[in-house]
Amino acid sequence: MGSMPSGKPPASPFTVHDFQLVLLRRMADHNPGPVEDARHLLGVSVADMREANRRWQAMVRSPRSRAATSRYRSVLGTPETVLTRKIGDLECEAWLWPVPLWADLRFEVLLSPTGAVWNEWLIRAPGAEGPDLRTLADLTPWSCTVDEAARAFAPARPLEGTAPTRWGLTFTAPDAEGVRHEVVAEFTWGLLQRLTVR
Repeated sequence: MGSMPSGKPPASPFTVHDFQLVLLRRMADHNPGPVEDARHLLGVSVADMREANRRWQAMVRSPRSRAATSRYRSVLGTPETVLTRKIGDLECEAWLWPVPLWADLRFEVLLSPTGAVWNEWLIRAPGAEGPDLRTLADLTPWSCTVDEAARAFAPARPLEGTAPTRWGLTFTAPDAEGVRHEVVAEFTWGLLQRLTVR
């Protein structure tokens, strides 16, 4: 005797649109303003964001969870670009996908030589012009990536993130009058969220 239908409709495929909501959901913890703007632009509710994040976490934590590389391919498709990056003496593969909400950024998954995922974050798209970062006023939410801030205000010291998708940098940067300040910059999925000036 076959099992009775549950009455629950099958879950729709998890798409790039849903993945954007996962990124936004985590960013909302640090800086809800830009996330609210993006949410309205996408025509989604807070509940939609929460549901997308719930489904993503369920995929990540499932006992039958596929490898992270397979999961990203199933959600984002074939990478738009595959690059080789050197980390010390090691050659690693970087997979890049477009994310429509951030047209000049790409979502990068960095793979170790064994195929394990070492890092996953947003970077500037190859060939895209990055921001001109000179003073504190240029460090607005979503204006730059971790690498861009670290290069513009070298030497920058990395700080331990409060979650796997979060990074921090501390550095000194001048204000409009040229007075230098110590700064803590907080990033989520590689994108600047907020600044604390000491």
